Amino acid sequence: MIFNNIGLQLPQILLPKSGTDMQYWSVIACDQYTSDRGYWQRIEQKTAGKLSTLNLIFPEVNLEDEDCQDRITNINTAMDHYLTNNSLVEQPPSFILVDRKTSEVESRKGLIVALDLEQYDYNKGAKSLIRATEGTILDRLPPRIKVRQNAPIELPHIMVLIDDPKKTVIEPLFDQQLDTVYDFELMENGGHLTGYRVDQPELISQITTALETLADKESYQQNYNVDEDVMLYAMGDGNHSFATAKAIWQQLKEDVAAGKVELSHDQLMAHPSRFALVELVNVHDVGLEFEAIHRVMFSIEEETFLDEMKEYFSTHNMDFSFTPCTDLSEVEKSLSLNGEQHSFTCTIAGTFGVCRINNPQYTLVVATLQPFLDHYLNSHSDSRIDYIHGDQSVTDFLPSPNMTCLKQLFSMAHCPVKHFLWVKQTRNGFISNVVASNNTLIELQSWPPNYRSIQISTKLPLGQNTRQNYARVVTRHAAPYRLKSI
Repeated sequence: MIFNNIGLQLPQILLPKSGTDMQYWSVIACDQYTSDRGYWQRIEQKTAGKLSTLNLIFPEVNLEDEDCQDRITNINTAMDHYLTNNSLVEQPPSFILVDRKTSEVESRKGLIVALDLEQYDYNKGAKSLIRATEGTILDRLPPRIKVRQNAPIELPHIMVLIDDPKKTVIEPLFDQQLDTVYDFELMENGGHLTGYRVDQPELISQITTALETLADKESYQQNYNVDEDVMLYAMGDGNHSFATAKAIWQQLKEDVAAGKVELSHDQLMAHPSRFALVELVNVHDVGLEFEAIHRVMFSIEEETFLDEMKEYFSTHNMDFSFTPCTDLSEVEKSLSLNGEQHSFTCTIAGTFGVCRINNPQYTLVVATLQPFLDHYLNSHSDSRIDYIHGDQSVTDFLPSPNMTCLKQLFSMAHCPVKHFLWVKQTRNGFISNVVASNNTLIELQSWPPNYRSIQISTKLPLGQNTRQNYARVVTRHAAPYRLKSI
């Protein structure tokens, strides 16, 4: 069932067979923990021999591994196996109403639907019904396309936002008597997830009517004081996954047009590749929290990095300055919140500091910062960037949130935050960090001694995840270093 005027399809969803341990079935999105192999190794151990989506996804921490193609082949084989042995059971056409509890919020509500890729455009200035809310980095699409192009099923991790202040689409469904399709605890303190089937014709009509009201062009233009086409759906998270689905759909259309694939027009327009599963979330949901995304750059030339930043902003008619600070608390006090200056925290070469940009050309700090990072990566092929969501995910990497930054690592955030990411890799594989052993901080000193060695004077309690992560580093790189208890 397709609702063209609101870019929506009533999907047919696959769920694992009855008796499946859902705690092991469900794993975090593949684009999380992209610098933490230890997390994914732990999940692999937990799900070994069990029915799990880990066998059906490609964790992006492994994207640069030599066995990439073998992994993709194994993923497609596992998908076919799950389909042929009835591990996955096709549900009748329906939406799935979702209620999730996390360590941060008691409830966040969502609705699993399929959206029409024909009505999505990620390009700047798009006027489509479904639009991106961030720049789409095209270089991120090819590896995702390789994983998806021969996959018989999709496992999306896409959140799409709707602006529904009167709460007419999702929230009223929780007043109905609905069949529960899953109800379980998530791994790794991920929270609790409950899903309800929504297949009653009157409720489907209720949902689509409410979305049609939000998509009314006259009301939309009055509400937002604009003179443009309606944006009913805004990408909240997973924009590159949605863009990948769009690329696969575009390729299918091109193959049909070239005679490589034989489909009638009606068959093509009804093809599953035209649609992508997403979770709709109301931007007014009290459980929806917006967190900073930390930018972490690896293998940079820290001696010249700030000079290159200053030169870049100067050529774009913006003044750049960097003010060193003694600690994080001084940094936070120094951050500017006025609209005529953008400022953000960074740590580089063991130094806290505040970057300031006068006369910014954009409203958001991240819009000012990201073009420079893209420019730097394009001109430094050995450097790479990672995006870390949320303070806690960053802090979990570390023995202490107040530790100084490593050589060859640059960490910054686009808005005032409390913690940053400082990890372990430095030039030529040298490690210069403080690590954990038996709940005690020890110093891992690099050799020769001209590489930076960090001095820590206090012992701090450490979580199990941190101990495992750094114990692996010590074991792997013990030979060139001297360990010193503190």
